[in-house]
Amino acid sequence: MSGILGFFAKRFVAGDTFEQAVDAVRQLNDKGITTTLDILGENVTSESEAAEKANSYIDVLDGIERTGVDSNVSVKLTQMGLDVSDEFCLKNVSRIFDKAQEHNNFVRVDMEGSAYTERTLNLVYRWHEKYPNMGTVIQAMLHRSTADIMELNQRKIRVRLCKGAYKEPASVAIQEKSLVNKNYKKLTELLLSEGNYPAIATHDMNMIDHAIDYAQRHDIKPDQFEFQMLYGIRRKLQEDIIKDGYRMRVYVPFGTHWFPYYYRRLRERKENIFFILKNLFKS
Repeated sequence: MSGILGFFAKRFVAGDTFEQAVDAVRQLNDKGITTTLDILGENVTSESEAAEKANSYIDVLDGIERTGVDSNVSVKLTQMGLDVSDEFCLKNVSRIFDKAQEHNNFVRVDMEGSAYTERTLNLVYRWHEKYPNMGTVIQAMLHRSTADIMELNQRKIRVRLCKGAYKEPASVAIQEKSLVNKNYKKLTELLLSEGNYPAIATHDMNMIDHAIDYAQRHDIKPDQFEFQMLYGIRRKLQEDIIKDGYRMRVYVPFGTHWFPYYYRRLRERKENIFFILKNLFKS
């Protein structure tokens, strides 16, 4: 890893290999923090490459079982062949769910740009009928997210709530930061009240305080939800949340495809650059 992006990647990526990622996971586990492992990569357009990526996740799940670390995994469907076809992706990712079920582990289906939201959710609904050990992600910035969360709650599908990192048009997404925050709080309440073990994914102390306050006022116990953050960001805050008696899970990306991943995220939306810079020097 070299250059300015390499400098960033060393802070926010756990390494190139599974072995390096496991070392990072162990350090987090020792602090009482659980993790989600993510193999970097997206937008695969060939069946053979997508099948190879799914095989890598199967190996990771075997590795988690073998090493005994406390981690699950998350997958991006464009890495699994969604751009090939929905049916190919369905079969390819089902192999990962089978392995996770064998090891009594959990798989999170990540959410990508809004062009994929409907297709992703339709696949999630189909998978969940067979695999209860899975969940997905909803982005608070999208106009449709309230309706989606209500449907996911009704189906008892676990949701990770984030604000959203993709550049989206006003026709599908809220543009003002204050309004995104307002919607995030509303969706947090909906998930805490009616969801199935929701994950509140944020580095924003206002959002964290709101979730804790709402949970305390409505007698929602700390073991009924968890907070989630990104690897390398707000590390002291992660530990403080654990000390306060709440659950914390850290999203740990690894792999050799860190450059296109971060370059795309930083190029796509200026808010992503500000987010990285703002958190780079926070402990």
